[in-house]
Amino acid sequence: MKRIVVGAHYGLRGWLVQRVSAIVMALYTLAFAVAFAAAKPVDYGQWKALFSQGWMRFATLLFFVSLLLHAWVGMRDILMDYIKPTGWRLALQIVVVLVLVGAAGWAVEILWRT
Repeated sequence: MKRIVVGAHYGLRGWLVQRVSAIVMALYTLAFAVAFAAAKPVDYGQWKALFSQGWMRFATLLFFVSLLLHAWVGMRDILMDYIKPTGWRLALQIVVVLVLVGAAGWAVEILWRT
């Protein structure tokens, strides 16, 4: 039997996005644990000082982007597997995208608020 590959080829790209984003999140978790252990923040001022550093803001934003991409691939796959009517699936995918974009905007606002 000869397999013919057709379609948008989402499988490899989605698989790679999930693996790379998981690695980024794991590395951030380790870096955050080290930074937390070194700073030992106990009040708002110390937490703010920890996240006012440029590298920490960038790393945290990279973590959230990875988290949102990871969530998108997972939700897309779930919707493709379990929601068969195309209209419903498209509507739910749009809702997921809007929620994830809103979460990304919220993360940026939190990280760079004065």
